[in-house]
Amino acid sequence: MPSPDADQVVSPFRHTSVLLEGAVDTLVHTPDGIYLDGTFGRGGHSRLILSRLGDQGRLMAMDRDPQAIAAAAEIDDSRFQITQREFAHLADYAREQGVFGKLSGVLLDIGVSSPQLDDPERGFSFMRNGPLDMRMDPTQGESAATFLARAKEADIAHVFKAYGEERYAKRLARAVVERRVETPFTHTVDLAEVLKKAHPAWEKGRHPATKAFQGLRIYLNGELDQLDAALDAALEALAPGGHLVVISFHSLEDRRVKRFIRHYVRGDSHLPRGMPIRDDQLNRRLEALGKGVRPSDEEVVGNPRARSAVMRAARKRV
Repeated sequence: MPSPDADQVVSPFRHTSVLLEGAVDTLVHTPDGIYLDGTFGRGGHSRLILSRLGDQGRLMAMDRDPQAIAAAAEIDDSRFQITQREFAHLADYAREQGVFGKLSGVLLDIGVSSPQLDDPERGFSFMRNGPLDMRMDPTQGESAATFLARAKEADIAHVFKAYGEERYAKRLARAVVERRVETPFTHTVDLAEVLKKAHPAWEKGRHPATKAFQGLRIYLNGELDQLDAALDAALEALAPGGHLVVISFHSLEDRRVKRFIRHYVRGDSHLPRGMPIRDDQLNRRLEALGKGVRPSDEEVVGNPRARSAVMRAARKRV
């Protein structure tokens, strides 16, 4: 069956899939299997997966961003289907399609996509002025502007610190609260300028609002909770021998993925030594497929946003 070209772009904002070949090479181990792309984005990984599948292969995809769903409409392939929902609910999707416990592979490409960053109207970027939104699904939850208008100073500081790993979280939160008394925050560059002025120690090559913006985005979209739920769901939805491939872009995400894989590779470690026990009782449900993989220098030169990416993969034990 014909499949669209992997470089086809629907959105005016270009997206370059990170670790594209490596991720798909690791994911697709049988061409007639059933695969799930939990983060369609603009379809770079999905299109390449389709090019690797046989006539009996099948690709299910999902994304909570309405613009991603619109981009998926360009794929004319009977082996492909997509649903709009959070990837934390991938097990429900698999059950609805009658493939729960039968998936040959699950791919999760975590974080914000380039079109989301580059489109000022989405409100993710401190470099492009737009409405202060930051929601991956603009129809759900509260925007960054709403949160900053109503949250307590301590809560704002917690978001900056816990999710952005911002060292000066309290100082930046105080600046936000003091400024909003006069004028509410409604646009990205306005917030970025306040954070910039309040930040006492700028890092070379990094905008001083970077970590605070990241913290807001992760918090508002529940990204870490979503990731934890998606990893658990993927383990259950995979068939024995199925592959789990996860690409993360931040240490908070990568630590969770690494810890999840390590836990199910080692199994339960709290059992008393010397106790006779079968291997299946240890809950060793995964086998690691190598160590973490980072983009090549060549890929980073071509796509600087790939520099922090890490890919980890595992196989569900038979």
